[in-house]
Amino acid sequence: MRRQALYFLLLPDTLLLDMAGPADAFSFANRYQNEVFFELKFISPYPQVSCSVGLQLGPLSPLPAQLEDDAIIVLPGLVGMEFHYDSPQEQACIRWLRQHRRNSHRLMCICSGALLAAHAGLLSGHTATTHHDHCHDLAQIDSSIRVEENRIFVEQGNISTSAGVTAGIDLALHLISELTSPMTATAVARNMVVYMRRAGSDPQLSPWLRYRNHIHPVIHKVQDAISKNPAHPWHLDELAALACTSTRHLTRLFKTHTTVSVQEYLSTLRLSLSAQMLMQSDWSIERIAEAAGFGSARQFRRLWHQAYAMTPSAFQSLHQH
Repeated sequence: MRRQALYFLLLPDTLLLDMAGPADAFSFANRYQNEVFFELKFISPYPQVSCSVGLQLGPLSPLPAQLEDDAIIVLPGLVGMEFHYDSPQEQACIRWLRQHRRNSHRLMCICSGALLAAHAGLLSGHTATTHHDHCHDLAQIDSSIRVEENRIFVEQGNISTSAGVTAGIDLALHLISELTSPMTATAVARNMVVYMRRAGSDPQLSPWLRYRNHIHPVIHKVQDAISKNPAHPWHLDELAALACTSTRHLTRLFKTHTTVSVQEYLSTLRLSLSAQMLMQSDWSIERIAEAAGFGSARQFRRLWHQAYAMTPSAFQSLHQH
């Protein structure tokens, strides 16, 4: 198993969810695959810090003198509206980032964490985003930064920036999908009961949580089985046996409580899974169609065109450039 080091750089007034959300996502990812072990490290120029809700975080490790070649540096945001980074400890962080961050290191900025990176000169010439309250501040720090104001997250090379708070979880899921697999990211998202990934082209409601606003335990059991493995060649007989009922009764119950048919629900999840594969891989359409559980590339394209305004190939090209 490959070890992947993540360094969370913490300062006083760190927004707790900016740190804890992504940290939990990476920790959960260790449960669902055995290829990459995410090793979380919490560093600071302070031995401990008081976070946004007053909780003391510590003991924290000092700023390391050396980083692994493939390390990920995570810069959570701070609570507040103005950030000057003028204390000796904050200036030490800026110097440390300038001296130790290499092109081989991934930089993950959450919310106003992008401002710290900008002060260190790490976003110069890059496209980036941050919390909507601080987009102007980011542009003021370095005019060479191309600020995207209405984005959940932006990735350019090994530098990723996200909007505020929960967007850090979206970015973490994106990186988990890239470093492990889309299925691992899906499992983590289901565990955390969040969107698998939000992006401008994604639907407002996550397919993995949609159609679950009911209390029928049998239908939830069937949905759980499908969600855990949407690529499986599910047949109505198999699902009815799982629900301990007839196929006719299951079909009626499913439509009554979810408003969609079993096949429509299955296709929705498979389309979402295929979209993740298109965004995170260079696989062919045929390979993605097979991996997502569609009977053929032709069936995949037909259902895709019903849900998306562009072709699968165009969607893949858009999200990889």
